[in-house]
This record gives sequence, C-alpha cells and structure tokens, in this order.
Amino acid sequence: MKNTLTFCFIAFSLSTLFAQQQIGNSNMEDWDNIGAATEEPTNWNGIKTASGNALFISFAPQAVSRSTDTPSGSGYSARLETQSALGIPANGTMTCGRINVGSATVADPSNYSWSETGDDLFSETLTDMPDSIVWWAKFEAADPAHLARMKATLHDDYDYRDPEDATSLTHIVGNAIENYGSTGQWERHAVAIDYSGPATDHTHILVTFTTNQTPGVGTIGDYVLIDDVQLIYNSTIGVDELNTTFFTYYSTENGLTISGNETLYEVFNLSGQQLKFGSATELN
Repeated sequence: MKNTLTFCFIAFSLSTLFAQQQIGNSNMEDWDNIGAATEEPTNWNGIKTASGNALFISFAPQAVSRSTDTPSGSGYSARLETQSALGIPANGTMTCGRINVGSATVADPSNYSWSETGDDLFSETLTDMPDSIVWWAKFEAADPAHLARMKATLHDDYDYRDPEDATSLTHIVGNAIENYGSTGQWERHAVAIDYSGPATDHTHILVTFTTNQTPGVGTIGDYVLIDDVQLIYNSTIGVDELNTTFFTYYSTENGLTISGNETLYEVFNLSGQQLKFGSATELN
C-alpha cells in the first residue's frame, strides 16, 4: 500500500533539491550546429571546438553526434564514437570543459580536457557540494576488456586539466571516476565524490566522458551513449538520492519512489539503493 507524503514534506524536499546547482543541458536535449561537423550538445564540447593545433583539429574525426536512442524512448542523447585518426583508434570524448589537441599522437600528454575558467562556454561553475554524480550510459565495445570512462573533478579557480599534470593535482577538491564495461543496453551509473583534496574550496567542475579509459586504445566503431547527467545532494531527511520529479510517493515496502520524467520511474530504499526501474505507466 502506497502512503502519500504530505504536500508540505514534498514541497520542502523538492525546493531544497531545485536550489542546488546542476550541470547545464545535462539531459542532452539542446544541440548546436545540428548536421555540421561541429554538432555538439549545448554546454558540452568535443574535439571540433578544441583548443590547440588548428591543423590537427581540422583533420580530427567528428566523434560526437545527436542520437534518438534514449533511456526513456524520447528526446536525445549524446553519442560518442571511437573513430580512425590515421588508422589509430581515437576516443570519442565529450566534456563540459574544453578538449586540447596538442599532438597528432593520441596518447601524447598535450592532448587533454580542461576547464578554461575564463570562458563560460568551456567551463562549468560549481560552488555547491554534491555527494555523487549519476548518469545513464549505453556502451557497445567490440572487445569486452575495453572500458568506457567518466571522470568528474571539482577544482578551485584554476585551469585544471585531465589527465593531470603536476600542477593540476594540487588544485583538486574532489573526484569521481568510473570505468565501465560494455552492456549493450541502458544502465544507470552512480559514483560518490571523494572530497580528499588537496585543495579545499572548489569553484568549478570538469566532467569528461570517453569511449575508452586509455587514449588510443579501443576498436574503431565502439560507441557510448550518454544521457541524464545529474549531481546528487543528500537531503536533510535522510534520503540519499532525490531526482527531478513529476510525482512523489512513499511505499512502506520499497522506500521513496521518484519519477525522473513522465515516462520512467525509479524506486529507492532509504539507503539510496535502486530497487526497481520501469515505465511510469506501471504505476497508473
């Protein structure tokens, strides 16, 4: 039997959530330059808007595109694909910062993603303190040993880069990293943020998704779809994860149920463990 929470309780919880900062266009619904080589989700950037060597960038394959394959069956996701760069696999990479291309050798340390803090188009301001980052991914890899990667770093007011050089390491406030394998279906990923420093006061977050954890490793044609990226903040009422909702109710058997959109729902217990995921029509 479902016991409805009081309106005041729900309103307080949701107003607390909505006041917290989120990454812009985290649902991948808005896109720039659709159909062009520079097609990218708004507020996210791929290699075609990179800094660095203009000649290398011009010859680099476009590895980010819009897809209608989504967890909910509607809207858009971002498709990152491993493509050939002179016969060498080049990771499909997308970041809320900016990619730098300094070398035609994909594993060269002058190739990295970074927060260009002086430009809002290539950096993401964040001063709130999320507990974890959640996203949906569908990863297809020819080699089951190959792993896609998500890395989120909260850092202070510095042009932090990933992978880090010695100086960038000193500006890290918190990190969340996950390398995950191919499943061929949509899966929800959640990673806690480790606030171990050494820096203490963050001003920005750099989130980077890529088709392989190692530059230049992978199979041409591997791809990962990314959708519904969300920063999670622990509520003061003891519930670990509270997603953007269209409806909310409490089940004495399962825990707090939150709908992420009009077509999907997720059920969590009070420890934040996902118990069920499915179509919202099942709840009618």
